[in-house]
Amino acid sequence: MRASRYLGAVLGGVMAVALAGCGSSASGPGTAGAGPSAAGSTGSGAAAPLSVVTSTNVYGDIVRQIAGDRATVTALISNPDADPHEFEASAHDQLELSRADLVVENGGGYDDFVGAMLTASGRDITVLDAVDISGKSAEKGAELNEHVWYDLPSMITLVDTIGTALGTLDPAGADTFSANAADLRSQIRTLQDTASAIAAAHRGAGVAITEPVPLYLLQACGLRNRTPEEFSEAIEEGIDVPALVLQHTLDLFSGGTVALLVYNEQTGGPQTDRVLKAARSHDIPVVPVTETLPAGQDYQGWMADNLAAIGTALG
Repeated sequence: MRASRYLGAVLGGVMAVALAGCGSSASGPGTAGAGPSAAGSTGSGAAAPLSVVTSTNVYGDIVRQIAGDRATVTALISNPDADPHEFEASAHDQLELSRADLVVENGGGYDDFVGAMLTASGRDITVLDAVDISGKSAEKGAELNEHVWYDLPSMITLVDTIGTALGTLDPAGADTFSANAADLRSQIRTLQDTASAIAAAHRGAGVAITEPVPLYLLQACGLRNRTPEEFSEAIEEGIDVPALVLQHTLDLFSGGTVALLVYNEQTGGPQTDRVLKAARSHDIPVVPVTETLPAGQDYQGWMADNLAAIGTALG
């Protein structure tokens, strides 16, 4: 949960641009609860598209698929080659958010900068929190795995919630949003079928990870995480892994304990490099994953590729 590591840097930038972001928008179009007028007006009687801001391009893509041309969507984190934990909000980001009708954040401590920006905007904006919507919470004595976009049931629930929220803000488009949400929901259920097929063939197989990012998807595939929790937590927090924990992790690949390694290719360092080298030296398949949507893909295509890579590695 490295969001806390860069929240301080974001807070300074957000507060510096707060006045520019909210000076003219507090009573303008897009205020939550404004009903059909929330989408604004072009002056010719035609409603302007809704404005939606999402913390990452994962949620941005999901909103685009549901809203179609009835909304403009801005994803604050969208560079597929960058480490999302190094994101810093700009004045333009703050301005976009201050004008939003709807904001979709991950929550769970992943993107706390959104809350800081919302406070700076001074507006009451409709906000959807994916972790809250998922209903997931940390088990006793454990940390919450906030990477809920890798949890397919949670995304089905989020799709429905987004469709409903858009329909409330733009009732004229409610039927469109409902139909698009149903189509996306069906495609995600097909992904669940794929995960279930992998589980039927490989249930209980051991897997190693560098970070908890893909764990929900791996669990859906019936795989068992064998990585010492202290290792993945340290990598996620950006701190050094204790030497004994690192050795126990490296031993996974020589002891026949795991069938594949799944690693977050958007972050890395000397210790994850050692893990990658150990896996490859023992002919353990390596599957890269990312936290943000790769260029040119939609959410369901991205998850389908992840599942295909996992299936191939196990096959």
